[in-house]
Amino acid sequence: MPPNLTGYYRFVSQENMDNYLRALDINVVLRKLVCLLKPDKEIIHTGDHMIIRTITSLRDYVMDFDLGVQFEEDLGPVDGRKCQ
Repeated sequence: MPPNLTGYYRFVSQENMDNYLRALDINVVLRKLVCLLKPDKEIIHTGDHMIIRTITSLRDYVMDFDLGVQFEEDLGPVDGRKCQ
């Protein structure tokens, strides 16, 4: 079983985020917006189940999944992609 990661994680800093997002082919407007945000994370980890909540001044985003089980993540509100 993995270590329990439950907790609240505060954003501290980011370096080269714009270059990283550029390498991911994220458009310039979204890159600039992401670089302005200072997201915190709240993680609830129970056994093999995790809920990761990203908290920003604009919007919260929740990922709810079981470890080791493939799931679809809808990034529609962010950049229109769906990932597995």
